[in-house]
Amino acid sequence: MTNHAGGAPLAVDRSYSSDGPHDNQLLAWLPPERLQRLLPHLEYVELELGQVLFESGAKVEHVYFPTTAIISLLYVLEDGSGSAEIAVVGFEGIAGISLFMGGESTPSRAVVQSAGQGFRLMAGVMLQEFNLAGPVLNVLLRYTQALITQMAQTAVCNRHHTVDQQLCRWLLLSLDRLRSNELVMTQALIANMLGVRREGVTEAACRLEKAGAISYQRGRITVIDRPLLERRSCECYAVVRKEYNRLLPTSIAQ
Repeated sequence: MTNHAGGAPLAVDRSYSSDGPHDNQLLAWLPPERLQRLLPHLEYVELELGQVLFESGAKVEHVYFPTTAIISLLYVLEDGSGSAEIAVVGFEGIAGISLFMGGESTPSRAVVQSAGQGFRLMAGVMLQEFNLAGPVLNVLLRYTQALITQMAQTAVCNRHHTVDQQLCRWLLLSLDRLRSNELVMTQALIANMLGVRREGVTEAACRLEKAGAISYQRGRITVIDRPLLERRSCECYAVVRKEYNRLLPTSIAQ
């Protein structure tokens, strides 16, 4: 994928569809002998739009390695009156990092944002591999650092930048984790992810469509001009992208 804003986005090979664990980059980065040991325990899963993989405060029973799906991590208010997305996980990562970061439960809700496929692994197997240290621990910690950067930058963006800029950032992060330029997502769901009013998303999407960056109809957003979308975004997207490319193996993220 060509870079148009000061650095390459997450590398995506769009020449194939998902049919195996290697389509998740974290799994593909593992030494062959470590991946071979995990293969009997990896369970192929179809992830449906809106499916809740785990709730805030719940014990993590499995970790998920998406291949073609995107998983949103959401912070949900205690009274359930609202929520906001704090990070997205796609083919580059894993959902369920709290398992190996010192706790058995997660403070966020994990919801499938874009339907697709992936693999899941029982929590006990993941912990056993992590505790053996070596390459698995190293890759997971580097990924976790990148994810923390995304969370922090999302918080800054939601506080200081316009809805237009937030929408551009969100579209670009989602696009990096898809193997097409089309997202199936209603404006109501986007508003829920961003924690803003639906009217604000509608107005921002209309402005992007008028500018020629996207087209939107019947819950489908097609990115027409990615360079334009990057120019209209704030610096938050570039910061996150740079950190992922810095921390994750250069043979993949380049």
